Amino acid sequence: MMMNNQQRMNFFLNYLQQLFPNAHCELNYRFDYELLIAVMLSAQATDKSVNKATEKLFNRYPTLLELSQARVDEVEQIIKFLGMSKQKSQRVVDIAKKLVTEFDGKVPKEKDTLTTFPGVGNKTANVVRAEFFKLNELPVDTHVERVAKRLRFANANDSTLIVEQKLKKLVPSSIQIKTHHQMIFFGRYFCKSINPNCSMCLMCKECRYFKNKVHQ
Repeated sequence: MMMNNQQRMNFFLNYLQQLFPNAHCELNYRFDYELLIAVMLSAQATDKSVNKATEKLFNRYPTLLELSQARVDEVEQIIKFLGMSKQKSQRVVDIAKKLVTEFDGKVPKEKDTLTTFPGVGNKTANVVRAEFFKLNELPVDTHVERVAKRLRFANANDSTLIVEQKLKKLVPSSIQIKTHHQMIFFGRYFCKSINPNCSMCLMCKECRYFKNKVHQ
């Protein structure tokens, strides 16, 4: 018998807890502004490469004030191995300046305010709210989106915002932050974009990808 959406999600949440009970944010940061910048930099980049970039960046500019006064071309040299480094280096300095001049050096928690920062969209704002402020959010990155669509929690052509809304209806608010991390780990290490571990996966019967693969 086919499970409905909520039954499928409940089964999946238990499965995630078995696979990745200790899933967590893999971006390195010490302060709120470091997290905000790291998440912004992570667009079209791996967490590993972002951690390499931010280690150099925050060693070179150890305070928010120093970062706000940095030359954009020098920042670009430090993060040049990341995608869109020219654009991102400008955003790094602009974010730091905005924090210093308008927010007394403190990252705001309100989503509407966060999304006024350069390069900060809904997903980045949600990650900061969930990770730093521990507010109930379920950010949708590329891994979460892929998993949600493969397992039919969302339609293949849904926008990330629609995916987020559908997931938040199915996942209890008290575990949305944890589920976000677990779905990332599941997508990053198990249900990978290429060569996912279908032969070991308990969700195969519910999976669009697997069904397409079987019928090819």
